Amino acid sequence: MIAYLLLVHRFPDQFERLFKAIHHPAHHYVVHVDANADASVAAQIETFLSAYPNAAMLERRPALWGGYSLVDAELRGMAKLLEMGVDWEFFINLSGQDFPLKSQSFIRAFLARHRGKEFIRAVNQAIVRSDTMNRVRHYVVERRNRVVRTPFPRPFLRGATPYIGNQWMIVSRRFCEFVCHDPQADRFKAFYRNSFIADEGFFQTVMMNTATHGEVVGDDLRRIDWVPDGAIKLRPRTYTMADAEPLTAGKDLFARKFDAEVDADVLTHLENHIRAEAHDGPALASISTLPPTERQAA
Repeated sequence: MIAYLLLVHRFPDQFERLFKAIHHPAHHYVVHVDANADASVAAQIETFLSAYPNAAMLERRPALWGGYSLVDAELRGMAKLLEMGVDWEFFINLSGQDFPLKSQSFIRAFLARHRGKEFIRAVNQAIVRSDTMNRVRHYVVERRNRVVRTPFPRPFLRGATPYIGNQWMIVSRRFCEFVCHDPQADRFKAFYRNSFIADEGFFQTVMMNTATHGEVVGDDLRRIDWVPDGAIKLRPRTYTMADAEPLTAGKDLFARKFDAEVDADVLTHLENHIRAEAHDGPALASISTLPPTERQAA
């Protein structure tokens, strides 16, 4: 039912804990290890995955923060998962420092109740996040493992509205097929290839300006606490055992980020919580707890 894409650049031991926590023999898994990561990371993960016939490694390419290469990794991962099987309905992307807050039985039951919905944050960028419009209004080039922001202006796509959210999503197979293979998506790919932090706007803009998707729910079902990190961006706060109770008490399905070198006990707590929940059986959540849908007519 579920296809997972995992984006990894370090901490292979922590990745293994994440993979075991989300593994189910009926699901499909693709892992991309950043080409800028140490080769030993990819080697360890490849060896680990060899025991799982429903998992595959994606060709390693650089995945730079701020660059279209992150979108490229997502698209290649989606395409690989589409090739791996016709039996999945939902695509979920995770980083190697994410972790589930619910068992796979809970997540599967929740998604089964909400077929036809797209869980992704998407707001009108020009209205709600006007401070970020420079990301799409100026030409950006990604080359030789760095992102170059130029002062050269350019107009946005004719007849389209820019949307923004973040990189994380739970979306339908139907949308994955569209964004990967439909020619209607090509002009968005061409434009966002030369935009800044494209992974926070590309998928939202494609979805909200086209009709091939389900009902859009303004929630990605992730718990992330954003804190300042320099002048131009935020970073997710690292969770510890002090966060254990609120992490498991909420409605979110996943959280980020975690660092076993900072606090491994919180991961152990979540593993125990997931095992107990799987044993006791999932309590089905209600979609009424989620924010209202934001849509744009196609």
